Amino acid sequence: MKRNYYIFSAGKLIRKQDTIYFEEGKSADPVEENGSPDEDTIETTDEDAPEAEETDEPVKLARKPIPVNDVESIYCFAEMRFNTKFLNFIAKNQITLHLFNYYGYYTGSFYPREPFISGKLLVEQVSCYTDKIKRTAIAKKFVEGSADNILKTLQYYDNRGRDMSPFIGRIGELISNIAYAEEIDELMGIEGNIRSLYYESWHLIFNDPVEFERREKHPPTNPVNALISFGNSLVYTSVLSEIYKTQLNPLISFLHEPGERRFSLSLDIAEIFKPLLADRVIFSLINKKMITEKDFDRELNYCYLTEAGRKTFLKEFDEKLKTTIQHRTLKKQVSYRHLIRLECYKLIKHILGDKEYQPFRIWW
Repeated sequence: MKRNYYIFSAGKLIRKQDTIYFEEGKSADPVEENGSPDEDTIETTDEDAPEAEETDEPVKLARKPIPVNDVESIYCFAEMRFNTKFLNFIAKNQITLHLFNYYGYYTGSFYPREPFISGKLLVEQVSCYTDKIKRTAIAKKFVEGSADNILKTLQYYDNRGRDMSPFIGRIGELISNIAYAEEIDELMGIEGNIRSLYYESWHLIFNDPVEFERREKHPPTNPVNALISFGNSLVYTSVLSEIYKTQLNPLISFLHEPGERRFSLSLDIAEIFKPLLADRVIFSLINKKMITEKDFDRELNYCYLTEAGRKTFLKEFDEKLKTTIQHRTLKKQVSYRHLIRLECYKLIKHILGDKEYQPFRIWW
């Protein structure tokens, strides 16, 4: 199974023949494949490099190979250099590249040209968006799936001695309103109210008192909000990587309004998987004290994960993606990550009129 690669050290990514290499540290411009120095050494213009008169040997930089056939996606959390040869190479090998800023928040993706193109599906996907009835029907499914998985999470903790009954009842009432919504704005409002109640219940899930009153995004001002923002961005990019492996167009969405500079279909599908992936990782990290106050930096009204904190989160998140369950329909073990791909396939069948889409719901 292919896996994600996470890079935290500054450096550069290069293509050398048919292999990707990561070179750590400040370095010269990316080396061209043709006419480059020997594979294990590279000339550098680092300010800290030895002066020419001190040594006649080229400075050796750590070069780590990344096996192309093993890569699902590359996540960059540090300053990185790469050239068009590298981008062309990962595009050829259908590898997505996700970039995060200094604070660990998602900034964008290099999304190669889709390998699986279907004109028929594209036409039908656009048709479902432009037809108000069809769009609303799909959008309702996303809200229902998200709400049901939130409810399942609360029931999980309710069965473990946390009295979630007030929140379960109120969220259940909101879920009953989804069927009657006629506008996308109504659905977004219901979804927002469900999430507000859900976040309000988190103080019962955490073992110890935690600073968290409400969801704050721009910017997050406390550790829990910082964890939510980071976790949601990982779910979003994971969904985007899975959409890429299908014929769906990530720009055409149904619940979230398609806009510039974002793959809005990823936002739609991510809503369904946040409770299973991001939220449960957050609960585990805090309750097991795997992440504590020392894993956050605060600047004025801004709180963000340190590099050590991001590494801890990513380790747990990656393990969560690899977790397998016995699929009720396929009758075989599938990973959580593959559940996202299956969700895309179900949506394709709905768009093509083969089978009505039913969102993923936690059944265990």
